[in-house]
Amino acid sequence: MSPAEREIALKELGETTAHGKELDVLIVGGGVVGAGAALDAASRGLKVGIVEARDWASGTSSRSSKLIHGGLRYLEMLDFGLVKEALQERGLLIERLAPHLVRPVPFLYPLTHRFWERPYVEAGMILYDTMGLTSGHGRGVPAHKNLSHKATMRAAPGLKDDSMIGSIQYYDAQVDDARLVLELVRTASKYGALAANRLEVEDFIREGERVVGARVHNLENNEKFDIRAKQVVNATGVWTDDTQGLVTDRGQLKVRASKGIHLVVPRDRFQSTVGLILRTEKSVLFVIPWGRHWIIGTTDTDWNLDKAHPAASSSDIDYILEHVNKVLKRPLSREDVEGVYAGLRPLLAGESDSTAKLSREHVVAHPVPGLIVVAGGKLTTYRVMAKDAIDEAARTLDERVPDSVTNRTELLGADGYFATWNKRAQLAHDYGVHVARVEHLLHRYGSMATEVLDIIKNDRSMAQPLPGADDYLRAEVVYAVSHEAALHIDDVLTRRTRISIESWDRGVSAAPVVADIMAPLLKWNSKQKKKEVDYYLARVEAERLSQEQPDDKSADAVRLGVPDIVPVD
Repeated sequence: MSPAEREIALKELGETTAHGKELDVLIVGGGVVGAGAALDAASRGLKVGIVEARDWASGTSSRSSKLIHGGLRYLEMLDFGLVKEALQERGLLIERLAPHLVRPVPFLYPLTHRFWERPYVEAGMILYDTMGLTSGHGRGVPAHKNLSHKATMRAAPGLKDDSMIGSIQYYDAQVDDARLVLELVRTASKYGALAANRLEVEDFIREGERVVGARVHNLENNEKFDIRAKQVVNATGVWTDDTQGLVTDRGQLKVRASKGIHLVVPRDRFQSTVGLILRTEKSVLFVIPWGRHWIIGTTDTDWNLDKAHPAASSSDIDYILEHVNKVLKRPLSREDVEGVYAGLRPLLAGESDSTAKLSREHVVAHPVPGLIVVAGGKLTTYRVMAKDAIDEAARTLDERVPDSVTNRTELLGADGYFATWNKRAQLAHDYGVHVARVEHLLHRYGSMATEVLDIIKNDRSMAQPLPGADDYLRAEVVYAVSHEAALHIDDVLTRRTRISIESWDRGVSAAPVVADIMAPLLKWNSKQKKKEVDYYLARVEAERLSQEQPDDKSADAVRLGVPDIVPVD
């Protein structure tokens, strides 16, 4: 997905107004569900386009807990179907679809009550393990095991001695959520999907009652044009009500936004070889290993403010620190926090006042002819949601459409990943980089890591790490533009890499270097390059200030002080 390929996609999308050139399916929304739907449709042989108003995964799909999991808490709610479905998808992703992106991670479930708690929790863990085997392939992770107090402290020496009487160790999986979305879109493009980010839907085109396409606004050059399609799939997550409202107010799905925030702290702030799952009075708190860091979250609170840039308040941060510090020998403070991010869950609205109790199941609806809406669900089950949406679209098309094949369609980077991993020492020697660098690239790009290494081979300066972010190489900035549709500094530092949450300065020192690398690739002049850097620095400052505010309203007001970037005229 190079800049040139984006222009080709824009041209072909604009030509759909010509007779006989309309798309079979237009996907609106570039998060994980929309990207999954584009791949599902393209891999069935349909003519498909996908558009995203900002950047791929710029909403909920880059701000999750980064877990692929069945959801232990849903067992207690007796939602066995949702858990079983999610565990089947977890196994598929680990073993077949994206082994380079989705990896097992161990967690401790602390036990604090004697006699009754261990058998109660273990019964749930046995069911959790068993459900993961019912798909006909492996569950992808080891089985759970019981740990005594001594064994628990050996696995996690940073915990307070009296914080638990023992634990149960179990496995789930983690993923770089933004990269998963990116590889879904790129794989869809490989199979013929026309994909364009920074293309905002302003209205839907109608003939009578039927939706026949969308009017879009190219935010990069301010042009507007129509895209025609036999079916339009609305996969806009927390924006579902807004986009659905462009067409009808009858029979609408109602989506409610729930804010969850996460803290990122250095891995050395407390000792543990495993993650943790902790109960709070309002939600479940995860402490998740994340490379050289821990991700700690999340909260679960209603959100009715700006959907594009949800802000974490000071009280949100205090809430997480207070609860995690209950089990840590050395308490964490604000000074230990490297990064903070906030995201919104798109929950199907129900009768409950608590967002924690709203449904995580998904719904596919057809509110008016030509428009399909898919809403709800969770990251882990994106593929099922996408399949259901395209099944509904296929049902209305004149010709017979093949069944979904995404359960056996590997994402880019998965094919040959294990063989490439086994060659990592040889690759390190051949390209003149440390084997740890090769491993990091393999975990991000899979078998396509050699494409990044080729950039280094052609220009040794690209082997240097970015300032303040030693894990990431300059070559990755080039690759983000040339292969991954990055159009702005924010795209690179926030989603193609995770520098904005993993570095102490949140990418401030890297921004000018990233701008220097991107400028010739995107033909920026000096004015645009300066604007890009200035915008990124202002965004970081606004986020820092918002995190000092006492509540959601004041945090949101501060964050919105920096509008989205627009290109220089």
